[in-house]
Amino acid sequence: MEYKGVWILGEQDEGRIKLVTLELLKRGRALADKRNVPLTAILLGEKIDAESLKKLGHYGADQVIVVEHPVLRYYLPEPYLNVCKVLIEKHHPEIMIASATTTGRSLMPALAVKCATGLTADCTELDIEEETGNLIQTRPAIGGNILATIKTPVHRPQMATVRPHSNKPLEPDPQRQAQIIYEKVDENLLGSRVKRIGFKANPAETASIQEADVVVAGGKGFKKAENFKMVHQLANLLNGAVGASRDAVDLGWAPYAAQVGLSGKTVSPKFYLAIGISGSVQHLAGIKTAEMIAAINNDPEAQIFQVTDFGIVADLFEVAPLLIEKLRNHLPDKEA
Repeated sequence: MEYKGVWILGEQDEGRIKLVTLELLKRGRALADKRNVPLTAILLGEKIDAESLKKLGHYGADQVIVVEHPVLRYYLPEPYLNVCKVLIEKHHPEIMIASATTTGRSLMPALAVKCATGLTADCTELDIEEETGNLIQTRPAIGGNILATIKTPVHRPQMATVRPHSNKPLEPDPQRQAQIIYEKVDENLLGSRVKRIGFKANPAETASIQEADVVVAGGKGFKKAENFKMVHQLANLLNGAVGASRDAVDLGWAPYAAQVGLSGKTVSPKFYLAIGISGSVQHLAGIKTAEMIAAINNDPEAQIFQVTDFGIVADLFEVAPLLIEKLRNHLPDKEA
């Protein structure tokens, strides 16, 4: 049996395409071009906006396979799993990738089991091995201390999830068009033992660092919770959000919603300021798509300086208060 093509699992909300779908198209486009095969976006839902579907072509899709049904309006594990399995058995994609959202994290492992194949979760990089055409999947391992390179040489499709907001979408090309294919599935596949009764947002997640233009993040270099207040002051003065390293969260200085890195959030702000953060592999993977990165650390060999646009090698307890003072003087109406 021949497996061919690259698929991305798209996501929608109330019929509107989510940003993670466009991000996945960029990754999928690179893989499809290297394999010289079509790139297909899969979307399940109800009354998905037709114009948004057309725009997926502008962002890199060659085909869009759509399955619509009232049961698929919201993500439910069993019907989504059954529909995706049937689509894979019908079309035989070689590669399928999804975003490591709630949907991707719960659906893809079950789908991999149903398809008798493997899955690499939370990848930071995806590539094609020239000699074999295998998908090269890279992810941090052993607590982020190493990067593991994983292949699925025997089984198909090759499956992986990538962190949301770990890359930006392609620039849209209005001349590029995608073929829109509507498929129907057997009603018997849509049964579910789970019923969606409502949705309530987590208040801690409402001001997401993933949406902020500026993120000021602090690490264990602040030494104690009282000192971490400087991160909040700087973030407020810069109209930004507060981020934190895993160490700072583990110490209780910041909530998990503020954690940046593979075990927390991946962020893409216009400006990211890391203070007292050494820069583990996991943390660096969570900030690599920021437009500008600055850091303050007293260790000139700190890994964080490998990715910064500019850095200050100094004691944060000297620099951070000075920054707060200067910003207060420059922004007298701003409280910190």
